[in-house]
Amino acid sequence: MLAGCSAPAAPEVTFYADGHTVNSPPLIHCDELVRKCEQSPDGAATLKVRPGKPVQVSLPSEVADTPWVVNVQYANAKGELQPIKQQTFTSGKTLAYTATPPAADDQLVVVEIQQLGAAYAADASGQPIVDQAGNPQLVVRAIWSLQVDPAAA
Repeated sequence: MLAGCSAPAAPEVTFYADGHTVNSPPLIHCDELVRKCEQSPDGAATLKVRPGKPVQVSLPSEVADTPWVVNVQYANAKGELQPIKQQTFTSGKTLAYTATPPAADDQLVVVEIQQLGAAYAADASGQPIVDQAGNPQLVVRAIWSLQVDPAAA
């Protein structure tokens, strides 16, 4: 009898809004050094969310234990897209996030989670690209995305 070894399934992120939940596989998932990557054929997750309502995100520990970023975009009451709000988590203690539109008539549009890897961005000569504090810029190794389907109020 042959026993096969397969890589563990990519972690899923859970999005919850307006009484509905969706478990989302990553759009893309790479190893820590971003050398071997797999893309999901399923695309982004979708949920119906009414204007002014939040989206809650739950992350498994295998994502939350690493540095991760949340990107949130919403449209104002006129339907105008607003700048993306980004927040970074590095403590390994944050397992959830709530994206809340600033006003009751604003509509969330996208909530995206990015897991950072151990690889860093480099310039053409192979030197690390650093931030203002001199820290190397880490490369995203996995992305989970929720595309909001506006629901009638």
